[in-house]
Amino acid sequence: MRRLPALLALAGTVLAATIIAPPPASAAVPPETRASAATAVGVHNAYERGTYTYLAQALDSRAGLIELDVWPDVLTRQWRVSHSNPLGNDNNCVAATDASQLYTGTRNKNLEHCLDDIRIWLAAHPTAGPLVLKLELKTGFSSRTGQGPAQLDATLAAHLGAAAFRPAELLGGYASLDAAARADAWPTRARLAGRVIVELIPGTVEEGNPTDTLWTDVEYARHLAGLAAAGTLGTARAFPAVHRAQAGDPRSRYADASLRPWFVLFDGDASAYVTGGIDTAWYDANHYLLVMTDAQNVAPAVPAGDADAAAARVAELARAHASIASADWAALPAVLDDVLPRG
Repeated sequence: MRRLPALLALAGTVLAATIIAPPPASAAVPPETRASAATAVGVHNAYERGTYTYLAQALDSRAGLIELDVWPDVLTRQWRVSHSNPLGNDNNCVAATDASQLYTGTRNKNLEHCLDDIRIWLAAHPTAGPLVLKLELKTGFSSRTGQGPAQLDATLAAHLGAAAFRPAELLGGYASLDAAARADAWPTRARLAGRVIVELIPGTVEEGNPTDTLWTDVEYARHLAGLAAAGTLGTARAFPAVHRAQAGDPRSRYADASLRPWFVLFDGDASAYVTGGIDTAWYDANHYLLVMTDAQNVAPAVPAGDADAAAARVAELARAHASIASADWAALPAVLDDVLPRG
């Protein structure tokens, strides 16, 4: 009988731990939550074979964002997926035609096959998502070779199909994407299950090219404005992002003020957002999507392989109003499927 008090104390401790233990991070956001009110985790350059053997494995992680680097091959007029080769592919995409082929076969395929892999995987996992597909157009569009915004839309439509969440769906009856976002017209996460939000950012080569005066963001925003004026916005399949963190409303950088309402997605360095004196609550209050990159580098930097520190960083950036906390965390699968309340 002398053991009874000790057993009762132990049972009480276990019961208390059960009561106060927080739910899994992904359970903290119910499916009825609007996409604008949640924070998910992204994987930088998920297409690289050194990161995942196959792109489907990146999707298996249930990350909220994956990134592809895209080059318009001006010789073959194909869309290449590679970190640094403008004339060839270097990636983990395969030419799958059904889910059984996603983890086998020859890799190094064009953008079309990467999109097919995503569409097929989502069809096999209809409750997954929403997924932000970040496309960095390394050298921008190449309209002179038939690789402009309209051609990219056609490629996205042909290979993502109905999985692509279109700007026209957000717009609804509002006057602009900005008005729709500020009215929080984003669907719930449940309604966006199995869907892809395609984000376009200018590429590093494009931004470093002094002769390139028409970057991806402006060119695609002009494309959206033109489609809307023609009553054909429904053909658009992507959202241009304002690239790089900036205080105030960063859309003020666009001299053509008529383009500004077509931007409701913003993308920049997490450290700049968190420590640069930027009011990130402004993005949340207006229901804009905010992608914070290199999350691991916000001081103090997250040590490599430290899942607890990475999870804490995601929570920190969620409080700082990020929609996506993106980092090189492919080796931390326990963190990639985290979804937290934003703000």
